[in-house]
Amino acid sequence: MARAGVTVERLTLAAAELADEVGVENVTVAALARHFGVKDASLYFHIKNAQDLRVRIALLALAELADRVAAALAGRAGKDALVAFADAYRDYARQHPGRYAAMQIDLDPETAATSAGVRHAEMTRAILRGYRLAEPDQTDAVRMMHSTFHGFVSLEKTGGFRHTPRATDDSWTRTLDALDAVLANWPPR
Repeated sequence: MARAGVTVERLTLAAAELADEVGVENVTVAALARHFGVKDASLYFHIKNAQDLRVRIALLALAELADRVAAALAGRAGKDALVAFADAYRDYARQHPGRYAAMQIDLDPETAATSAGVRHAEMTRAILRGYRLAEPDQTDAVRMMHSTFHGFVSLEKTGGFRHTPRATDDSWTRTLDALDAVLANWPPR
């Protein structure tokens, strides 16, 4: 039996912190067991395996980011909402690189449907209603927004922008300006 005080929640949070330090791909049951001062086998009372831990990190990260985005969006619309969403997304990715990486895990449909990913989609679509986009354009715009955000933060994280002297914050601002302009002038079919 696991040592008193070890819970799924504590394991998940410790795994998320470890992911931010060493990368989600390096989160192992053995590393967590060392953190808690228990044998590996005792953790299997709470979790299935390392993949189960990574999924739990992903779910935690999705929920944390959804809470941040919701707080950032409160009372905002149009470009202000777009920028608030994007900034919350980028800030989270920078502050929690391991958790952010875990959010890219392909969740099974049942898990995805009950995750905070649903809240992300709803908030994104709420922003797009401000641009008067309806389906199927809304789905295309959601994909474009998330591709833009993810692409930018991924390139920024791996040093992809170091080859020019221009500050990445300036490029980020211009990218959001351009995204706003595209959404406001969505091409007709």
